[in-house]
Amino acid sequence: MLHLDTGNTGFMILCASLVMLMTPGLAFFYGGLVGRKNVLAIMIQSFVSMGWTTVLWFIFGYSICFSGDMKTGTDFFGIIGNFDLCFLKGVTLATPSPVNPTIPLAAFFAYQMMFAIITPALITGAFTNRVTFNAYFWFLTAWLIFVYFPFVHMVWGGGLLAQWGVLDFAGGIVVHNIAGIAALASILYVGKRKVLDRGPHSIPLVALGTGLLWFGWYGFNAGSEAAVDSVTATAFINTDIAASFAAITWLFVEWFTSKKPKFLGLLTGAVAGLATVTPAAGYVSPGTAALIGIVAGIVCYFAVALKNKLEWDDALDVWGVHGVGGFLGIIMLGMFATKAFNPNGADGLFHGNPSFFFKECAAVLGSSVYAFIFTYAMLWIIDRITPVKVSEATEQLGLDEGLHGEQAYLEGV
Repeated sequence: MLHLDTGNTGFMILCASLVMLMTPGLAFFYGGLVGRKNVLAIMIQSFVSMGWTTVLWFIFGYSICFSGDMKTGTDFFGIIGNFDLCFLKGVTLATPSPVNPTIPLAAFFAYQMMFAIITPALITGAFTNRVTFNAYFWFLTAWLIFVYFPFVHMVWGGGLLAQWGVLDFAGGIVVHNIAGIAALASILYVGKRKVLDRGPHSIPLVALGTGLLWFGWYGFNAGSEAAVDSVTATAFINTDIAASFAAITWLFVEWFTSKKPKFLGLLTGAVAGLATVTPAAGYVSPGTAALIGIVAGIVCYFAVALKNKLEWDDALDVWGVHGVGGFLGIIMLGMFATKAFNPNGADGLFHGNPSFFFKECAAVLGSSVYAFIFTYAMLWIIDRITPVKVSEATEQLGLDEGLHGEQAYLEGV
């Protein structure tokens, strides 16, 4: 039965709005990083997720994420839920959310939908300028159904990992790790661009995108408490602290190595800090959040440097920022989690609970392996249905005009 709390409900609707804003923010962030001939092609991949993911979420996505659980045996082997809530069947004004009986299910449905929208959009930065829109649409659909939805259920929907005791406050495994590892599988399958891209074409556009992402991330992390309380406030401030420390750390590391302070490095560092603190935001102290930011700024910077050395064509550093950041955040959660800052959380390795640390490590290793293998195999199958990679002629012309018949910037204007 719903025991409506207007404060909690209003807060969750606000947080859903903030997370929704992150997807256009991501489109601007990625759009600024590519060359002038490929801006619309990368931006439409984010925006189409806003539409199509919503359709899938309403039809069956929410249901297989949050219907049933492993404890009562009402899901399928703890991996996906059931189909009881397809099309929001039976949901009324009095139906409470599964995580907080003071919030209507409709508010929780909307909030989690925004997570589903942005997660596959993160992957698009890795294969920018070289994947057909047909293939991307197949990719978006299959990846949501076979990777994202199962991990939501397993971690947040009472499934296998939740029953095992794995924690992930706002998406270290569920969002960033599996998206970043899927990005790595994608770049290895699709291969390098044949035409040199002259990006970033607009660092101010990247800055706008970063600002929107940073702003929206407060809803992403603080809203994951699904209530207004002290943990919410801690998650909020931890988000900002980690982003700030990571941004400045990346700036200084790059300044030291390249002898110039790079604005793009500052922006990338902030996103790395945000991604890394996400799983731990509501389970650690602000001091730990600062440490997470520093470590993220260093490790993610050198992950990107390693990618460059190995000549992986991860165009917009999705693996180095989100894959590595999400992995690192889960590991540090396992080390530094403390019930002093969330009584409903756990104590980590440095607070006398090594078993929790090993569970987090095993979970993020397992999610990485699954996301990589399934994404690579899925792209191979899609390639049998429709070509995944664009032709060299289309790449030369630019995907905006070659695939979509549009241009972001008219020649001579």
